[in-house]
Amino acid sequence: MIPVVTVVGGGLAGCEAAWQLAQRGISVELVDMKPQSMSPAHQTPLLCELVCSNSFRSNEVTVAAGLLKRELRGLDSLVVSAADKHRVPAGSALAVDRFEFGREVTKRLALHPRVKIRRGAVSQLPTGPTIIATGPLTHGALAAQVRDLFGGPKLYFYDAIAPIVAADSIDPNESFQSSRWGKGTDDIGDYINCPLNREQYEEFVADLLAARKVTPHAFEKPKYFEGCLPIEVMAERGLEVLRYGPMRPVGLTDPKTDRWPHAVLQLRCENQFATAYNLVGFQTRLAYPEQKRIFSKIPALANAEFLRFGSIHRNTYIDSPSVLGPELEVKTRPHIRFAGLLTGVEGYIESCGSGMLSALFLAHDLLGEELPKPPLTTALGGLLHHVSRPREEGESFSPTNVNFGLMPPLPGRVKKREKKALLAERGANDFASWLPLARAKLVDTSPGLSKIAS
Repeated sequence: MIPVVTVVGGGLAGCEAAWQLAQRGISVELVDMKPQSMSPAHQTPLLCELVCSNSFRSNEVTVAAGLLKRELRGLDSLVVSAADKHRVPAGSALAVDRFEFGREVTKRLALHPRVKIRRGAVSQLPTGPTIIATGPLTHGALAAQVRDLFGGPKLYFYDAIAPIVAADSIDPNESFQSSRWGKGTDDIGDYINCPLNREQYEEFVADLLAARKVTPHAFEKPKYFEGCLPIEVMAERGLEVLRYGPMRPVGLTDPKTDRWPHAVLQLRCENQFATAYNLVGFQTRLAYPEQKRIFSKIPALANAEFLRFGSIHRNTYIDSPSVLGPELEVKTRPHIRFAGLLTGVEGYIESCGSGMLSALFLAHDLLGEELPKPPLTTALGGLLHHVSRPREEGESFSPTNVNFGLMPPLPGRVKKREKKALLAERGANDFASWLPLARAKLVDTSPGLSKIAS
């Protein structure tokens, strides 16, 4: 008799883990605190709610994020399948209508015959096989249990989200539609671009530096994730930093001047109706009135209606290399596994990949077989290695997005422009060899379930 697995947390990692277990014939109780308890970041009772960006980043396999998505598709990922179904134009990136995406995932899990969804907070760690995927906003009694489980203080860093503006409030005369290097879904381009000349850009940076910010508590030292820095923190690092970051104009030709602007703010579509746009890379800790005042100085946003202001929140993660084993199991209580952002991966698809791995290892264990770890040359293997590799004394551990730096370098000398393509090719070949082992325990689904999934 295979026991019911408890998956705690209805985010990307938890939903992916529940789906993968159920698809292998294992009954799952998926526990999510919403709507009985809502964190400040959540707005709906849907599972898999996206609380930050609506982008899953690049789909190109020569980018690590794209390679990871290809691996997840090969493993029949629920999350990536739902994202593909409800994508919105975003050039070479995979962005989604966040409401339709959440509803799709919720529907598929609710109708799965081997998944039971229970709403409510968890105050005690379950005694049976369990995956904890409660995310970086884990709090209350469960957070205390996790802290006690590992016998030490929680780790954390600060994360920030970007504002969203109404589409009809963006000035079309001060903006142009284009994707970088023309990589859009049509001739028009998927992004609305808001150009700034040198004077406008330098005034914008000066305003950021002088603006009032929301600051952490006195007892908390700000520790930001480098891949999601607030724009004002980037501005503090130098005048040109934003122009080489989220405001880089490279590959975007302004039709008014037939040249690249000095700097540019890109707006990405938030939903299938194209009624809302996200300020790409503009995550911020600025006070709300300051956001309205400063961002409205960008000519295209002079009359912008802000549907959501940016904000900052503290994210929690555990010291995974010291407390988790090679299959994401707790060393001292191996019936409990962790997944998602709590383990020290950062990003939507990374969280999904972590949930996938945790479920695959647990499923094979419950079904009496061992699953070899994915090759280190793959995106999944690189992520797993990052959170499970023993650290040297004094070596720190911090969250990371998937990147080619997590994988072994190519042998010999390789031309820089060919490096990513060769890394992707090597990863794809090694993943293809491991894939049949990971899929071995999939069971036939009922006709009704197949119809739901399609």
